[in-house]
Amino acid sequence: MHGSQEDTGWRKTISRERDRVQSQVLAGVVACLLVAGAVAGPLRMSAAGMSLRPLLLPWLFSLGFAGLVWGLRSATLPAAGVGMLVCVVLAQAPAVARYGDRGAGFGGSAIPALIVLFVLTFAATRFGRKSKEKRGLAEARTGRRASQIVANLGVAALCGVVGWYAGCIAALAEAVADTVSSEVGQAIGGQAWLITTLRRVAPGRDGGVSVAGTAAGMVAAGLVVAAGSLHGALWPHALPVFGAACAGLLFDSVLGATVEERGWLGNDLVNFASTLFAAAITLLWMGRS
Repeated sequence: MHGSQEDTGWRKTISRERDRVQSQVLAGVVACLLVAGAVAGPLRMSAAGMSLRPLLLPWLFSLGFAGLVWGLRSATLPAAGVGMLVCVVLAQAPAVARYGDRGAGFGGSAIPALIVLFVLTFAATRFGRKSKEKRGLAEARTGRRASQIVANLGVAALCGVVGWYAGCIAALAEAVADTVSSEVGQAIGGQAWLITTLRRVAPGRDGGVSVAGTAAGMVAAGLVVAAGSLHGALWPHALPVFGAACAGLLFDSVLGATVEERGWLGNDLVNFASTLFAAAITLLWMGRS
């Protein structure tokens, strides 16, 4: 979940046009799925003659959360709209599972984990901002784009749609680990190594890892997993979910050093693939929760 660059220079191997097309396609496809997921539960409940009142609070909370994110300039207006869809899906999932689709199996709300993710990423992107701005590594002051929100939170929301709670938390934990590790590593500077060859590289290089950044990312992932475990829905699987998030963090660096470095995939697709990898690892380790 790397921040977008504020300078005018394009420093990626992939062409700007290819990166833009990849991001637009990803955002369009996932956004359509999220819209379908947000309305599917209420439609099922309504068709079954059940009250929609349990969904009122999730929708109001999501609207307020999106407004806060936009007001803090953590996201553009379109990105805040996508974030609202993500929040709606995750906030209403337990109610839909209880009242509308008893087979969904979404054991608890992922909102505490989402709030922790927002707080940590908000702090990380502003940590050492002046230093990152001087090197052209800081996130744009207008906030994240819609494609970035999709890339980092889309998998978690889609897991919420299908009722896969462990995969949802693993994806959220990987997303925050990626952002925090990248932002802290870039702010602190120091030595970084290319994950595939262990060759020393400059901080901020695709596929580069540092001790401080990786440690910070793992701590952030642990906090999100802990938040996702508050109501007991994740126990006793919290440790495998944390391991899956850390595996996704390493996978992101591997993709950065290979397919992203070669210009095949842009950062948004790499981030989406990494969260998907983390969610898939939970399926391999513990089956569908």
